[in-house]
Amino acid sequence: MKKLAILIAFCFGSLSTAWASPAGGSATFLPSEFAGWRLSAPPAVSQDTAKADPAFAPLLKEYGFREMEQATYVRSDRIMKVKAARFADASGAFGAFSFYKQPEMATENIGDQAASNNARVLFVRGNIVVDAVLDRVTVMSAAELRDLAASLPLPTGNARDLPPVLAYLPKQARRANSVRYFMGAVGLGNVATPISPEVVDFAKGAEVAMAQYATSAGSQGDATLMVISYPTPQIAAERAKVIDAALHTTSQTENPASRVKRSGPLVALVSGQVSNGDARSLLDQVNYDADVTWNQNTFFSKRDNIGNLLVGVILLVAILMGFALVAGLLFGGFRVLMKRLFPDRIFDRSKDVEIISLKLGDWR
Repeated sequence: MKKLAILIAFCFGSLSTAWASPAGGSATFLPSEFAGWRLSAPPAVSQDTAKADPAFAPLLKEYGFREMEQATYVRSDRIMKVKAARFADASGAFGAFSFYKQPEMATENIGDQAASNNARVLFVRGNIVVDAVLDRVTVMSAAELRDLAASLPLPTGNARDLPPVLAYLPKQARRANSVRYFMGAVGLGNVATPISPEVVDFAKGAEVAMAQYATSAGSQGDATLMVISYPTPQIAAERAKVIDAALHTTSQTENPASRVKRSGPLVALVSGQVSNGDARSLLDQVNYDADVTWNQNTFFSKRDNIGNLLVGVILLVAILMGFALVAGLLFGGFRVLMKRLFPDRIFDRSKDVEIISLKLGDWR
């Protein structure tokens, strides 16, 4: 009876924990407090992209959306509303961050990257994108949000890494907050781009990084640089021909300076109000640098090292020679000892024995 009561209490305790925990028993990732701010109520959790952003639900799904948390933090008479979305990895989070940030926002030093527009601050930390709205901005607001970013959990392994294609966007003359990252046709189709998602062909494993650059003819507009990463150089070479044809078909009359370049698995293209010199200068800065990682087993262990094998052979020969020497000394010493203790009995012969000789030399 006592065991039954303990079992019932355990079951009710598990059920109450599951009902009280948001998202079906998973712990929330937003902290309960930071820098003096405290939650006014448990965060509202949802795994529905339509609730996270009804206008761009397919886009969030494409970037690997996992869950969203909404919370209100209070401190004295102040209020801060936070909306945080967690993605499968840092690439998806950065893609969503780059989509939602606007060129007019100011760059901030919060989390991995951040931008602000008055009292609204948007930043990304690992695989989490945070949209914070403050009631008013103070000199300590940035420091407080840095505490919030530091308290967010980070993904492990490769999920922490940003997409490598971003490193190929030149920094010189790049417009602030103009970098965009796309991993599917939905995201690329929601912005103005020189080529369509069908031309990029995301089904072949493409990833796209895009940015705006100031040109020598800046009063007429900016140049758009797209860097497309494909899994292999062969796929990139095939798509480069298609992209070059599509780019010059759509922009031949308005921008004959549009150019396409392939470097390894990368395809880079420049379009916009750009001169031949500016287009060539931008493309010259996009060069694939292969990092070769040797992950094949080389079997270079003590057991498989040829040097260790030779040393082992030499030691074995030395041991055998030593054993033979010791055995010879023991056998010789034994014979000498026996001859002295038992002369003419064991090893010596009592009379000389003639040697049998064939005398082959006498046959002639």
